[in-house]
Amino acid sequence: MSRDEMTIREMCDSFGVTARTLRFYESKELLAPRREGQKRLFSRRDQARLKLILRGKRFGFPLEEIRQLLDLYDIGDQQQTQYRATMDRARKHLSDLKAQRAELDEAIRDLSEQIDWGARMLASMDHDDAAE
Repeated sequence: MSRDEMTIREMCDSFGVTARTLRFYESKELLAPRREGQKRLFSRRDQARLKLILRGKRFGFPLEEIRQLLDLYDIGDQQQTQYRATMDRARKHLSDLKAQRAELDEAIRDLSEQIDWGARMLASMDHDDAAE
């Protein structure tokens, strides 16, 4: 095994994922480790792809979209197509996240107001009970 390859355990330890996760990504053709009997050996390419997969997941991209973007690497145009497609999708996703944040901010304000209203109602009920 060369220094450029990692075992499944080393990948798990380095990237904070489970072996099941790595096998799942392999089944979805996101990773393609070399096999040595039952042993999986992950190349530098697999390591870089996993880093990008995890980053994409963190940003909320669906796995299929991540796979499509990763597959653009092999087009042979110095990754220009991959970068352009990634930037386009990232901008759209950022716009969607900002819209979701605005909706969440509004829901948080509304819920806070309802909680405040409920607290005032309880306080007035407690006050009425004390007056009797």
